[in-house]
Amino acid sequence: MALPADPPTLALAADAAAAAVLNPGNSGAKMNPLIALVRAFVGQRVLVLGDVILDEYWVGRAARLSREAPIPVLEFEERRLIPGGAANPAANIAALGATAVQAGLIGADAEGEALRETLHRRRIDSAGLLVDGSRPTTVKTRVMAQMGLRFPQQVARLDRLSRAPITADVEAHIVGWLEHAVPSVDAVLLSDYHGGLLTPSLVERVRRLAAESERLITADAQGELDKYTAFDAVKCNADEAAAFLGRDLRSDDDFALAALDLRDRLRLTVGMFITRGGGGITVATDEGAAHVSAPAVIDVYDTVGAGDTAIAMITLALAVGASAVQAARLANAASGIVVQHVGNYAPTAAEVIGTLE
Repeated sequence: MALPADPPTLALAADAAAAAVLNPGNSGAKMNPLIALVRAFVGQRVLVLGDVILDEYWVGRAARLSREAPIPVLEFEERRLIPGGAANPAANIAALGATAVQAGLIGADAEGEALRETLHRRRIDSAGLLVDGSRPTTVKTRVMAQMGLRFPQQVARLDRLSRAPITADVEAHIVGWLEHAVPSVDAVLLSDYHGGLLTPSLVERVRRLAAESERLITADAQGELDKYTAFDAVKCNADEAAAFLGRDLRSDDDFALAALDLRDRLRLTVGMFITRGGGGITVATDEGAAHVSAPAVIDVYDTVGAGDTAIAMITLALAVGASAVQAARLANAASGIVVQHVGNYAPTAAEVIGTLE
C-alpha cells in the first residue's frame, strides 16, 4: 500500500473529476439523493481555519538490524510532504470538487513555504495562511519502514511545534483578514489541533462574523467542546465526548444521550456529531438522536485523517442543504475510503459516488 501521493497532474485529475460530477449523463432513473448532494458540492466555497501542519514522511526499505541499538536500518527511498492538521480538511474539500480557502499560521521558514506549495498543488487557496515569525511551522515527521510487500510501517515520529497561544496582535491581524473573507464563502470550518491558534476569543470572533454574514459554521473540536458554543454543528470522537461529559459511553443509548446532552449544552443550531470509528456516527438534532452505521470495510489500513474527512464532508453536505443524518451518511462513506489508505488521504467526489451507487 502506497503513501499518499502529491502528483503534479493533480489539477488535470481534478478537472476530469469535476467534469464527471457535473455531467453524470441522463439515464432517466431517479438519482440517489446522497449522490445529488455530492454533485452539488461544485461551486461551494469553504473557509477552513485552524492549526495547519506539514506532514513529512521519510520512507526507507528495512535492510538489516542496527549494531548500535535494536532498531532497523532503513535505506532511503523517498520523502513526501502532505498537508496535515487543519490543512487536511481543506484538502478533502478541494478533492470533493468544492473550493477550499485555507487560513492559519505558518512560520517564516522553509517548512512553511513547503506547506503553502502542497496546498497550491491541490488547488487550495492559501490567501489566509499568515506568517508568524515568532513560531515555527508545525511539522510532524514520520519515519516509515517498507518491509517486503507490506504497506509501510511507522517506526518513529518527531514533532516540531509551538502550543503557545497567539498574541493579541496576531489575533487582530487574523480577524482583520477574516472580516473580508467570511462574507465571500458559503461555510466556515474550524479545525482545532491545539496548536495555539484557536483561542476562545478568536473562536468567538469567528462565530460572530459567520452569524453576521449568515454563513454556516462548523467545528472539529477535538476535546475543547465548550469553546464552540452556539455553532451550527460540532464534531468530536467517542473518547473526546466521554472525557468532556465525564462518563463512559458504550451502548447506542449512551451515545444518543451524550449527543443530545452536548447539543443542548453547546446550543447547536443544526446538530452534534459523535464519530465512533467502526460504530459509525451518532448525530443529535432538535428532532432527537440517530445512529448512522459505518460501511463494511474489509481492509482497514490506517484511521489517520478519517476525522478530518468526516468534518469536511459534514460541512459541505450541510452547506448544500443536507439533513444532519444525510451529512453523517456521507461522512461515513468518505471515511470508509480513507481508512483503506496509509496516512492522510482525500477521497474524490467520484470515489464517494462510487460507494453510493
